[in-house]
Amino acid sequence: MSKTLVIVESPSKAKTIGKYLGSSYKVTASVGHVRDLPKSKIGIDLENDFEPEYIPIRGKGDLIKTLKKEAADASKVLLATDPDREGEAISWHLCYLLGLDPKAPVRVTFNEITKDTVKAAIKTPRAIDLNLVDAQQARRVLDRLVGYEISPVLWRKVKKGLSAGRVQSATLKIICDREREIEAFVPKEFWTINVDFEKDKPFTAKVTDYKGEKLVIPDKDSCDKVLDDLEKGKYIVSNVLKKERLAKAPAPYTTSSLQQEASNKLGFPTKKTMSVAQRLYEGVNVPGKGTMGLITYMRTDSVRISDEARKACYGYILDNFGKEYTAYNIYQNKKKDIQDAHEAIRPANVFIEPDEIKDVDKDLYKLYKLIWERFVGSQMAPAKFDTTQVNIDNGDYTLKAYSSKRIFNGYQKVYSPFRDEDKDKIIPELKEGEELTAKNIETEQKFTEPPQRFTEASLVKEMEDKNIGRPSTYAPTISNIMDKEYAERPPRTKVIKPTELGFTVTDFLEEHFKDIVDLNFTSEMEDRLDEVESRDMDWKQILRDFYGPFKKELDEALQADRIKQKDVFAKDENGNDILCDKCGKPMLIKSGRFGQFMACSGFPDCRNTKPIVKSTGVKCPDCGGDIIVKRGKSGKNFYGCSNYPNCNRSYWDKPVNKKCPVCGELLVEKHKKNTKLACSNVKCNYTE
Repeated sequence: MSKTLVIVESPSKAKTIGKYLGSSYKVTASVGHVRDLPKSKIGIDLENDFEPEYIPIRGKGDLIKTLKKEAADASKVLLATDPDREGEAISWHLCYLLGLDPKAPVRVTFNEITKDTVKAAIKTPRAIDLNLVDAQQARRVLDRLVGYEISPVLWRKVKKGLSAGRVQSATLKIICDREREIEAFVPKEFWTINVDFEKDKPFTAKVTDYKGEKLVIPDKDSCDKVLDDLEKGKYIVSNVLKKERLAKAPAPYTTSSLQQEASNKLGFPTKKTMSVAQRLYEGVNVPGKGTMGLITYMRTDSVRISDEARKACYGYILDNFGKEYTAYNIYQNKKKDIQDAHEAIRPANVFIEPDEIKDVDKDLYKLYKLIWERFVGSQMAPAKFDTTQVNIDNGDYTLKAYSSKRIFNGYQKVYSPFRDEDKDKIIPELKEGEELTAKNIETEQKFTEPPQRFTEASLVKEMEDKNIGRPSTYAPTISNIMDKEYAERPPRTKVIKPTELGFTVTDFLEEHFKDIVDLNFTSEMEDRLDEVESRDMDWKQILRDFYGPFKKELDEALQADRIKQKDVFAKDENGNDILCDKCGKPMLIKSGRFGQFMACSGFPDCRNTKPIVKSTGVKCPDCGGDIIVKRGKSGKNFYGCSNYPNCNRSYWDKPVNKKCPVCGELLVEKHKKNTKLACSNVKCNYTE
């Protein structure tokens, strides 16, 4: 008897769903896209109204043959790729390759991979959503036009190997603009005055106002004037305002907020967060319960949750914490959200607690715990605080002191928001008209600080706020910028700093392709692309409107002079120039096929080059030299002794300053399931 063929995107997802559906179904994977634009050319027929020229993806010929055979043998074919634009497009391409009618009920979707959800979805297939497909095609073609048309211009006018992108270039401009703000920043001096009092217990009040207006103390002379005035007067409590403050639970995670908090709390790069979330969505083997999807779909910008999930969470909170912790919280997005078909990111089953996968995989556990706690917290009662604001007058000056005490933890019993305002800060009971005596007055000179550089978390938030990109593009966009060396992370920091190359590319694009790096234009384009999905907008009309002015900019940019890049001098740990050991001139940092290296600034008279040495801080066990990062001919990094060729000691995995207790060899980092370190000796099986 022939079976129903179900095609999903990933093998792990196929394995999970296959267990749910049983023997009358065959579940297989397309392993992502099966057709795409060719890599060797632009692949868009500009003379035929931007018609895409799709071809089967190289290397997938055998897989496509297998899918065709399995589809021919099946009684029915259902396409269960991911529930978003990309997933819809993959199903549409599969229809083309397998000879299926996209208007027939061949498409099934599920926001979570649980047995009941999957079985229910299989029973209600629908036609391919062509609006979703067109929305994906519009983005794909537009991105191809920008990338494949501008990148060659950058190669000719700036440097080989460069690239531009519709979202990438606008994001790079955000990074460069922030750095320019920092460079142009001029600090301004200001002073603060805090007065220490004591009544039953010590407390501090800050001088904040003068004659009812906010007080700014610009210099020491002004500060001394305030001190003189305070010394002449008396401190009288003028107002005591007591009230109860409610701290409401935050909404469940969207893609953006999950990436931000995983970065801040777990130290996960955005790319890692999405990779781990994908595994949680597709299926995890929960001890004693089998393989199941643990979270809902992780690419969403909606904070909505289903009534079923809310009721389940209510029951969990009632059973585990009591009636006083329950709530019925409904969250709405600040702006209209075309992705609202997807729920917020939440546990697929709230009764699967994080500790149940604690020993399965540390990264899965950490991220699931974050998602689970945020979701459960989102459905709990507010935390309550007794607060007091005290105003203390001295002549024309007003000082303020604050008191806050948590009287009910509410959602904070489960989810920690890391907010300073939610920490207890107690001052004694004070009455209006009461006179106080100052025990000590502290003044402090301060200076305004420049804007902070972006971290991955704050950059994702900025992209979201500025409407640059969509949840699925945040992580790959940042990765591309870093991989292209348009930006870097200074050692031992999380911040992102543009390189000279990043500035050069941005300056060139600003001069010749203003719309590509203009944040308003990029944001408006995102909205127009969304309208293809939500309002039946003609996706090719967007391309027609874009390409005319863009082609004119292309032609003009090709006539521009080639840009001479600024020299970047190599510096030692103390910030001094590294000098050529042959001619004594400063060394420059250059980029080559295998990454960056140092070259003499005296070229062509001096052709001396040297590798950029990145030390691991580990000494070679054979000769005492430094174990440094090296790059092999294949482009892969390895770790070898700095005294090569006199010493051949090397490792594929990064060594650490710790010896194996069994054989005495160095341990190396492994980052595998349940294994952090392992012995570098292949004959020794020690791990920890």
